[in-house]
Amino acid sequence: MTGLSIVIPVLNEEKNVEILHKSVITSLKREKIDYEIIFIDDGSTDNSYNLLVKLHQKDKRIKVIKFAGNFGQTSAWDAGIKAAKGRYIITMDSDMQNDPDDIPRLLNAIKNSSYDAISGWRTNRKDSFSKKFFSIFANFIRKTITKEKIHDSGCSLKIYKRECFDNVDLYGEMHRYITAVLALDGLRAGEIKVRHNPRKQGKTKYGAARLLKGSLDLLFIAFMTKYSSRPLHIFGGLGILTLMLGVATDFYLITLKFAYGQDIASRPLLILGVLLLILGVQFISFGILAEILMRIYYKTHNMKPYIVKKVLK
Repeated sequence: MTGLSIVIPVLNEEKNVEILHKSVITSLKREKIDYEIIFIDDGSTDNSYNLLVKLHQKDKRIKVIKFAGNFGQTSAWDAGIKAAKGRYIITMDSDMQNDPDDIPRLLNAIKNSSYDAISGWRTNRKDSFSKKFFSIFANFIRKTITKEKIHDSGCSLKIYKRECFDNVDLYGEMHRYITAVLALDGLRAGEIKVRHNPRKQGKTKYGAARLLKGSLDLLFIAFMTKYSSRPLHIFGGLGILTLMLGVATDFYLITLKFAYGQDIASRPLLILGVLLLILGVQFISFGILAEILMRIYYKTHNMKPYIVKKVLK
């Protein structure tokens, strides 16, 4: 087994890939680290893939995965992680903003700690104001929803023990929230401060659209964190609450009708009361169906809704 696998997605970075490769190699050789580098070409339309092929021909420790099209950074990381043979896995960007000299620091940090993953923390970011703003906003939403303590979840430079991904598949825009996903399995993540370089060549792929997609994935992660093994609790709870509001509303209207002789047929409140009763039944029914589906999922995948990390005998 290789000591370290470095997973690097590439999208139209022809001006950076060779410089990045040289920088990574220099850093790793200085520390005498056994390694492999996995580049994933995510549908580049420039000369990036041809340059990666040349690098592979020169250095057999380089693997190159070529996507048929542009499937996104999360898919690229998932493919690279699944192809990795290392005891430890590092993810990083290909735009030269992550500093390869931080790789040995991350490796030493995880070896000398009890953490399952360690995230880079860009305390002095060299990004545009708009990119920093979107990142700060995304981190605020993430911390609010997941209660995670990591300061800079959006930093691509991270290191993981390979067993972190034994039961994890990445999709959507989840690469920003991998540490939150790992928490589902009871795994622990720490962080260390890393350097961050200004982008000198190429164009950024980050923007408001990716923030929106990532926020939707974050809501799903939050749901999975709390209710993946018991969906009936949330949907059933909403159903009971809605039913109670509907019953209270209708009881109030019935009291007006029979105790005070008031006309209730033309009142919008009557429609609301009936609607709340229907929604309550639907929520409970949906919760039961979700519970059945989750149990089928765990059974067909031979999974349990918990993970045993250690057994003392």
